[in-house]
Amino acid sequence: MRRTLLAAALTLFVLGGCGPASQGEGARSPGASPSAAQTPSPAATKSPSALPVPSPTAVPVRAGAPAWVAVSVATEWRSPSSPRPVDAPALAAPARIREWLAALSPADQAGLIGRADSQVLLGDRVDVTAVSGAWAHVVVPDQATPLDSRGYPGWIPLTQLSAVEPPASGSVATVTDPTVWLLRGGLPVVEVAFGTRLPVVDQVASIVRVGLPGGEVLDVPMSAVAITPSGTPARGPAGAAVVASARLFLGVRYLWAGTSAFGFDCSGLVYNVFRVHGVVLPRDAQDQALVGTAVARQSLQPGDLVFLATDGVVHHVAIYIGSGMLLDSPDLGRGVQVVSMAAEPYASEFSGARRMLA
Repeated sequence: MRRTLLAAALTLFVLGGCGPASQGEGARSPGASPSAAQTPSPAATKSPSALPVPSPTAVPVRAGAPAWVAVSVATEWRSPSSPRPVDAPALAAPARIREWLAALSPADQAGLIGRADSQVLLGDRVDVTAVSGAWAHVVVPDQATPLDSRGYPGWIPLTQLSAVEPPASGSVATVTDPTVWLLRGGLPVVEVAFGTRLPVVDQVASIVRVGLPGGEVLDVPMSAVAITPSGTPARGPAGAAVVASARLFLGVRYLWAGTSAFGFDCSGLVYNVFRVHGVVLPRDAQDQALVGTAVARQSLQPGDLVFLATDGVVHHVAIYIGSGMLLDSPDLGRGVQVVSMAAEPYASEFSGARRMLA
């Protein structure tokens, strides 16, 4: 996901990067404009009702305390000055992710390198290490990285966080559709992504009522979530099941730093899918390459991770799906796709594989 050479940030490459540069993983560089396959359908981009998501509460977010993401997807920025005017929709509450992505030119997308580093989903916990003006510096405990032993670091607008934890519950609803709308009174309020985990407040017929940070309760169709006891995964860890989940995102656009179904970088896709299956991996490809069990190329099984490297530095990760094929989020201009391990650069840059599943 991350590339060490930021000088490559605004050039076009044959195979693009996996995420934020210089922070960890070797990233690859962005390419051409998104293909038609990555353009959401009119149904997917249909405007919701004009109902805003209520303010998480007036309880202030404080340094030294936990907070919870109160928007569909919060982007972690390198610094409060990193966002550009074009990034304003991503900073809003509620976050206007589809509007943001639709407005980004190829150069804008390439410009995220060195500006954005990761993303966090609605309801996820962060630990606040500092507050500066309208921004909080946080670490994400679920995103392991050598950058900080406490979790992946970055800056998030205060308006996208809540100091009030979602309500306690013995069960959790995890979104298993690529995206789904949370509803209030039957009207769409906020579109959330695969892997979003929220406590179950109640179930009524085909509707699950879920609690949000700050105390809001919204509805979600039961068909779009998996309900499990708190602390257990939404899906089992079998390789075939992991591959089936990953295939849900074929055609989804590449997004530097992306960890959601609105847009993924390579390790963001791997991180998100495996988390739903109960395996919490490090955030970046070069760190994912250090966990699990090494697997010989001839012994690969569906669900194994395949890594690419240049000059000994891992810069890319993909999911093996069987028959010599990989599922990959390669670069700008090419959304999540199935590719052959015999194709370039997969053949020449193969640097090993790891098994994360028992």
